[in-house]
Amino acid sequence: MDLETLRFATFGQLDEAVTDWSTMVTNLATLEKDARDGLKAKADKADWSGDNANVTKGVVDKTVREFADAHKQAKSLWNILKDTRSELKAYQGELNEALARGSAKNLRVTTTTGGGFIVTTGSPFVAPTMGPSAPAPSESQHDVDALRGELQKILDKATESDHTGSVTLRALADQAELGFAGAEYKDRDSAANAIKQADELSALAKKDPEDLTAKEFDKLNAGLKKMSGDELFSARFAEKLEAQGTLDFWSELNTPRPTDLQRARGDQFDELQKNLSLTLATASHSDSYEMTNWKREMVDLGSQPLAKSSNTVGFQVMSNLMRWGNFDNKFLDDYGNELIKTEKERTDNGRHGAWRVGSPMDPVLNRTGSDSGTDPMTGFMKALSSSPDAATEFFSDTFLTKDEDHEFKEDTDGNGKREMRELSNFDYLFEERDWPEDQTDKGEDSVSGRNAMALALEAATTGHPAGEIPAEGLPAHNAGQAKLMESLTASISEDPGRLTDHGYMSDSIGQITSEYLPDINRATTDAGEQNRSVPKLFPIAGHVADLEHTDVTRLLVSLGQNPEGYSAVEVGQKSYMASLLDYHLNPNLPDDQKYPHSTEDTVKEITRRSGEVGGTLAIGRQEAVLGEAKEDDDNFENAVNQKKGISSGIIGTGVGIGTSFIASPLVGAAVGGVAGTVSGAVLEQLFKDTEPEKVNQAGKTVGELWEDSSERNIELARIAADGAGRTHSSPDVEKFEEWTRDGTRDGFNDASTAGQQMADDLETEIPT
Repeated sequence: MDLETLRFATFGQLDEAVTDWSTMVTNLATLEKDARDGLKAKADKADWSGDNANVTKGVVDKTVREFADAHKQAKSLWNILKDTRSELKAYQGELNEALARGSAKNLRVTTTTGGGFIVTTGSPFVAPTMGPSAPAPSESQHDVDALRGELQKILDKATESDHTGSVTLRALADQAELGFAGAEYKDRDSAANAIKQADELSALAKKDPEDLTAKEFDKLNAGLKKMSGDELFSARFAEKLEAQGTLDFWSELNTPRPTDLQRARGDQFDELQKNLSLTLATASHSDSYEMTNWKREMVDLGSQPLAKSSNTVGFQVMSNLMRWGNFDNKFLDDYGNELIKTEKERTDNGRHGAWRVGSPMDPVLNRTGSDSGTDPMTGFMKALSSSPDAATEFFSDTFLTKDEDHEFKEDTDGNGKREMRELSNFDYLFEERDWPEDQTDKGEDSVSGRNAMALALEAATTGHPAGEIPAEGLPAHNAGQAKLMESLTASISEDPGRLTDHGYMSDSIGQITSEYLPDINRATTDAGEQNRSVPKLFPIAGHVADLEHTDVTRLLVSLGQNPEGYSAVEVGQKSYMASLLDYHLNPNLPDDQKYPHSTEDTVKEITRRSGEVGGTLAIGRQEAVLGEAKEDDDNFENAVNQKKGISSGIIGTGVGIGTSFIASPLVGAAVGGVAGTVSGAVLEQLFKDTEPEKVNQAGKTVGELWEDSSERNIELARIAADGAGRTHSSPDVEKFEEWTRDGTRDGFNDASTAGQQMADDLETEIPT
């Protein structure tokens, strides 16, 4: 900024802009509150269900978030404008004061072509012949130099203020092409500091890794850790580093040749990998011109070797920088499509493996130790596990059509003739892919690839990031999620080994199953569409997963063979049973939602279905304990007991029911207050029964284990029905003990029959 511009600047328009943005912030705050407390609150309480309700509530939630983001962005823009205006006004005042002091000393300031200025004395200096009043030449020159320095300092500060204000405003406005960015900054300096740090740290990442000192590494690592969630910082960092630079940095940093930095900080490379991944995830949400190019270039570079002589391609590097954080859905979609295209090319449409285990000459791309990082699908699956919508779309996309050249065939109509099969990405990855053998840093067989796929499936089917408890207000299952659940259940039913041979996936598959318990309980009734009372008994707010009874049996038996899978469904089903009894025994339930049968039939049918789920899990557990696996039975009890750490305070939500199973949120609100009480009592007893000092299953026979499981289910059903009945003052409460015993025993008999049928079908002996 030159002297004349600052000296004669008028701030009328800037003042108006600040005022207008202040008004905008106030208005948007009101709109945000109205949207949250009015629009969303009404949508949450609305008494409607099905696909339309699911879509509408999703739109409402998105609208409310947009209002919130609009308010944040407007407030940030107002803060930056306000701070910049105030600073420029202050610098203008300092400039005029400095000029006035110079004028009093007979100093003249004149501007030059190009925006510069010079300081001179007011008239040619003539040394006095006598008297002390005239300044000495050295004193006059000192004043000239001092004024020049003061003015230049003021102009430099004004220039910096104007520049940072412009850069931060533009950067903030560019973050979202459509809608609003959620970035929030309390003042101009915090936004400017984010950009400054991004410039400094990206410069470090651009250095030759062999020249990067331990001190610089520490600065980079700490900076990324601190700023990875900052939208302006993350986008600016990625933009400056560029897509190719990102790949080069991580691959060259992890060269197999030992470097001084690796020796000094190699044990911290895993932390840097995480911090860099989180930063890039945040950056991916930016719609700035530079980040749009970055994302496009990264996808284009995915299938390309890093260098002419390199065995490593871009996907292998970038996928290892996607294991943490929530990446932009559109970027994940584009990245996944190109990765699948590359997979098809490298496997000859799935005929063989795609990614060889890295050689000693390749960079060590994954520093966590769980796997080498050679297979890019592993890191990409981890990215999908944090992005449910992208995961649902990816697994639902087509991998191969019937018309493509491949060797996957099936007998679709039972005539014995195998025809070309169409595969989705789910079909290929879960059933057909030749996952590369890999090792951990301890030399053990790595299971990261399939395990990451299971996590991604958890996100894809449930609608929430894998490993997280379903949050209150989570939308009910949509059509895509329910369809994937159908495919998953049918696939495990067709070949249970797809799960039991990879038991480490059972925690995710178990969590998925626990969040589809209404659909699963419906399936066990064998009721066709003509029986309209079943949906009332097991209400579902979202899209229903249409599951076959046989498939459900095989899924539950398979999950029952793993302590983590067993515990997820066992705890979930007990809580679901208790909440369902509480729901149906509530006399205030609207007539159109009531199960049109007697209280006796209601109690017996709910406990029967719960008994079948519990009994089917028990069959799987017995297979694991008494079969070839020789799993320690105590492990199952301990796994159940561990669930109490996440169940306290979230009963009805953390186990996969909540608003997803109660069709009417209004009734749900009335019932929900006591549902936690009934469910809590049931789970409290379940956890007491599985405390280590009470567990002693060693040496028990098949029959004894089966009877123990049956009696426990009977007792828990009694506690649930008794609690719900007394809460709602049911006149039949004294009969509940008999009804729950009959219902549960019938359920266990159903499980035994279904289990034996499974054994016959699969020609596998299952203890019952």
